[in-house]
Amino acid sequence: MVVANNRAEHIILSQKKMGQDAIDKKGWLLAHKWLLLRRLSQLSIIFLFLLGPMFDVWLIKGNMTSSLILDTIPLSDPYVFLQSVFTGHYPELTALTGAIIVGLFYFIVGGRVYCSWVCPINIVTDAADWLRRFLKIKKSLTPSSLNFSRENRYTLLVVSFLLASVTGMLVWELVNPVTMIQREIVFGMGLSWVFIVSIFILDAFISRRAWCGHLCPMGAFYSVLGKFSLIKVNAINRASCNDCMDCYALCPEPQVIKPALKGAGSPLISSANCTNCGRCIDVCAKDVFVISHRFINFKP
Repeated sequence: MVVANNRAEHIILSQKKMGQDAIDKKGWLLAHKWLLLRRLSQLSIIFLFLLGPMFDVWLIKGNMTSSLILDTIPLSDPYVFLQSVFTGHYPELTALTGAIIVGLFYFIVGGRVYCSWVCPINIVTDAADWLRRFLKIKKSLTPSSLNFSRENRYTLLVVSFLLASVTGMLVWELVNPVTMIQREIVFGMGLSWVFIVSIFILDAFISRRAWCGHLCPMGAFYSVLGKFSLIKVNAINRASCNDCMDCYALCPEPQVIKPALKGAGSPLISSANCTNCGRCIDVCAKDVFVISHRFINFKP
């Protein structure tokens, strides 16, 4: 069976309700377990950052770019740290330590875990994808010559470093929607919301998963960081697959599933672009997928 992105798009629109078999078998809560846990994680992180400026409880000081936990443990976004290095302004030891801590964490659990479990923009893009399916929008509105390639995000990643080097400024941070959304929540609505709403419109009406799956350089960076990560999704029970296609339809990166699910080799989803979001586990009524580690024994 050949599965392509347009096939997954067709499945999204042709079925009445994705994951209904999983809901019937496991119940609504268990069929949305990983989705609910991700939302809890994302909202909890936002809340922790808001505790200080809104309630004067400073468990965390700073923002998602650079912060300090309990005035002791530094955390720095390694992507922003590297941009700073490219500007020629070498960060202090505290920033380096924070970048190493965060970098090691995502190296272990999977770089794009940041995208699905931490990044607040994921809530926006997931909502846009839900609306797209609800309205049964079948095709991208962009001409085929302008279709977004998944490689664009890596090009933009390189461009962000080049701009930092040429300008001596963190150019990406001027338009980084993650930075924008946190600032707007704390200080109130401003023009930054225009960019965030534009991302929603882009994903909902113009091209499915365009921002996270095709354009965001942060996602590209974290995919490189987690290429050899320990924690992976595994289609270990793939023999039970009934080809319902729900996992392809709801996965934000459906191209990562086929090699593990339909290939002759390991059932491990080894692609660096897997976000470990767990939606394939949620919607699978046959319990094909599990979250495990990359060294799990495989018997063909």
